[in-house]
Amino acid sequence: MDFSPPPIDDGFSAEKLFNQGYSYTYDDVIFLPHYIDFPTDAVSLSTRLTRNIELSIPFVASPMDTVTEDYMAAAMAALGGIGIVHSNCTPSDQGSLVASAKSRRVPIFSSNSAIFRAQDGCIDDVTAFGEYNHLFVTESGSARSKVLGYVAKSDWENLNDKKVKIFDYMRDCSSKVYVPSEYDLGQISGVLEKNELDFVVLESNGEVVDVVLKEDVERIKGYPRLGKGSVGPDGKWMVGAAIGTRESDKQRLEHLVKAGVNVIVLDSSQGNSSYQIEMIKYVKKTYPKLDVIGGNVVTMYQAQNLIQAGVDGLRVGMGSGSICTTQEVCAVGRGQATAVYKVSSIAAQNGVPVIADGGISNSGHIVKALTLGASTVMMGSFLAGSTEAPGTYQYQEGRRVKKYRGMGSLEAMTKGSDARYLGDTAKLKIAQGVVGAVADKGSVLKFIPYTMQAVKQGFQDLGASSLQSGHELLRSRSLRLEVRTGAAQVEGGVHGLVSYEKKSF
Repeated sequence: MDFSPPPIDDGFSAEKLFNQGYSYTYDDVIFLPHYIDFPTDAVSLSTRLTRNIELSIPFVASPMDTVTEDYMAAAMAALGGIGIVHSNCTPSDQGSLVASAKSRRVPIFSSNSAIFRAQDGCIDDVTAFGEYNHLFVTESGSARSKVLGYVAKSDWENLNDKKVKIFDYMRDCSSKVYVPSEYDLGQISGVLEKNELDFVVLESNGEVVDVVLKEDVERIKGYPRLGKGSVGPDGKWMVGAAIGTRESDKQRLEHLVKAGVNVIVLDSSQGNSSYQIEMIKYVKKTYPKLDVIGGNVVTMYQAQNLIQAGVDGLRVGMGSGSICTTQEVCAVGRGQATAVYKVSSIAAQNGVPVIADGGISNSGHIVKALTLGASTVMMGSFLAGSTEAPGTYQYQEGRRVKKYRGMGSLEAMTKGSDARYLGDTAKLKIAQGVVGAVADKGSVLKFIPYTMQAVKQGFQDLGASSLQSGHELLRSRSLRLEVRTGAAQVEGGVHGLVSYEKKSF
């Protein structure tokens, strides 16, 4: 591959463009096309999350309490990326989420949408079954509890007295229903067909891990094929977790290590602090084989301090998320395109991978972030609203949505995220984020592969057959950029139509 500058001087090198004193976002800049001599399928998206952790796709689920818990973490690992479990819960609960994600082998999460009831309750209306033909009876009436039996919708509809207790007519689960949590999709499908079952219960060490429905198995068979999953040295899914920089987080860290966490993210909106530097040194000394990602940073100076402290990866972004208001409230931050380029420039000299965190709303943003120097992209709103995201679906003005909130919102801060903004000891809480909702996106197992293909096509147009070659093209000044005017940004999107149909994946 030719990394020499183009024979005709056209456009700007990244070095020249990002040293003019402007703070650019992804939409502000555009890459000029380069030379193609390979097919799209030849593009490799394999990368490094940290110095020592490799991923087959450059996607990371953000440690937000409306984005990443056990379902999302397991799904991202199955795709070849990784999820970072949020810390807006007790240390034991966070450890349980990590352990739960690592114990799953099949990225089907029926219990995230299936209906559960306690045996001493009643079913008043057919809507209690939701979209399914069964609801499940557990000891506690919730998903994370022993399954006692199930109720078929047809059985309930045939009841003369709808007020009777569930235990009077529920069906007991036979031994055929229970299968080991290590079963893969093919094995589960075989059990369902052989025993003519509508669902199976996955269990591990006598505890219920999940309930997998036949209709969900059939649905996932229609999704794009999963690639190489992210598996750690223990043979289980790789899962990350976020912690803070307080003394109490050392105990949280201990819970996570016992749960088998593969990487730790120090979660702070402004990572260049004595608190974080001390925590980095503590983690590296106490658990020398555990990789630590520091941040968030947006300047070379911030990055250099954390690199010298011993981080294995850097998280870049401040105020660029769709629900983040840090730049407005605190007048501090940086445009995400500029931040990623600047931090990546110094991080690359030290062999430290960079995570571009925030500002991702389409595949083009991912291409820009990765080409500007990032090794992975961390996504919040892009994954929120999916089947695997925490929370239940609601309807707003006829649209199916899930709640999505910034960790700097007052709502999230009341649960403990204020420590991320160094405000846990303050008497007055100042919001640096908002609470909102995002539309139902379906399963990440379906839309992430389509996103990956779009990213590959972007890299092909750039003449880069891998992330590494994209970085080389940029640093060698072979790849050129320009700033887009407001009119150019309008022209680059859908425009000039009376109406158009937008289809999801």
